[in-house]
Amino acid sequence: MIGVIDYGLGNIRAFSNIYKSFDIPHRIITQKHELSGIEKIILPGVGAFDDAMKKFNTSGMRNTVEKMVFENKIPILGVCVGLQMLGNSSDEGVEEGLGWIDANVKVLDTEKVSHSTKLPHMGWNTINIINKEELLFNGIHDKKRFYFLHSYYFDCNHEEDILTLTNYGFNFASSAKKGNIYGVQFHPEKSLENGEKLLFNFAKI
Repeated sequence: MIGVIDYGLGNIRAFSNIYKSFDIPHRIITQKHELSGIEKIILPGVGAFDDAMKKFNTSGMRNTVEKMVFENKIPILGVCVGLQMLGNSSDEGVEEGLGWIDANVKVLDTEKVSHSTKLPHMGWNTINIINKEELLFNGIHDKKRFYFLHSYYFDCNHEEDILTLTNYGFNFASSAKKGNIYGVQFHPEKSLENGEKLLFNFAKI
């Protein structure tokens, strides 16, 4: 059973519709008692870092999710701001991140971006898969395109935590992993076939 955390931010219904199309059991989680029986967790996020952290911290679900991730080793997938929340801090705000992956969120360096509208990084872009054996990208090849919408990126302090790189004037980590903790900067729920495949793979990890 996959639990999609609804703390007030994120494309919740889009995830639900994809899993429904695969006939994969899932549940939208709005309260901590609904986490009972959940075997995988998706942490979506859109908007500002501080707002996301405040909403998650006050949702009543953080401690339970943390226990599931660290004590029960339940896989979790952070998406967009959900990935950024997994880090230590963000240049976008003052709130502390979850600190589950050793990384800091920084504003995209657009000096080498040629087009006039530089931020946000919005639209389709390719990924370069660093670890070809990673199950999250099973059946997904290099240079596949995913949909991005962000102005800040996840700056990993340890190269081994980087799963994929994407270029936007420079290479940044477009996905990361630490043990059972996964995160992607792009939106798989908006990335058509490639995103659906990734969400299917996460369900099978």
